[in-house]
Amino acid sequence: MKFAMARSDVVRAINQRWLLKFWKQNLGDHRVPLWQSIAAGSLNSMSGNLGFFDVISARAETRYLIRFNGGTVSAVYDSTDGRAKFLDELLPPERHATHLAPYHQAVDGRCPVYTIHDLNDHNGRLVHHELLLLPFAADGERVDRILASFEFICPDGAFEERGLMHAQRTPPTQQLAARIDVASLM
Repeated sequence: MKFAMARSDVVRAINQRWLLKFWKQNLGDHRVPLWQSIAAGSLNSMSGNLGFFDVISARAETRYLIRFNGGTVSAVYDSTDGRAKFLDELLPPERHATHLAPYHQAVDGRCPVYTIHDLNDHNGRLVHHELLLLPFAADGERVDRILASFEFICPDGAFEERGLMHAQRTPPTQQLAARIDVASLM
């Protein structure tokens, strides 16, 4: 998966645009915002679409330990409680490389990453999956946490969210994979 550099206005969802500004405001003098500076209460209104991950690196392998998945995220992954599980444990093995690439890009590039993939629900309705990944660090340098924002938009209106990520018979169609240019953030 190739990630192009893009301006922040490529991000469609209002909540995700707000999160980009939030990330930039907490950047300060660091390469990556400090996780400790985040006031979790300011994220309550959108928590259903959020996921929090610890970045665990060992023996040249990076994995993402789930600390929190909101209700919508749990439903699309068909997982009642993903806490204390690794993200790769909730994904079909054949989708690991594609699905985890944006997470790796956020860690390695130390910048926000935004992707759009087209999926189909169990009834064949088109659903746009917009993912925004925001890296954070305890030391302001080495990424050790990721805040993920998931948006699911169906042009037809309602869609079947339960098990959406497992309903795919073919790999999702990538529409966009971008690293967000930090200088373009307001």
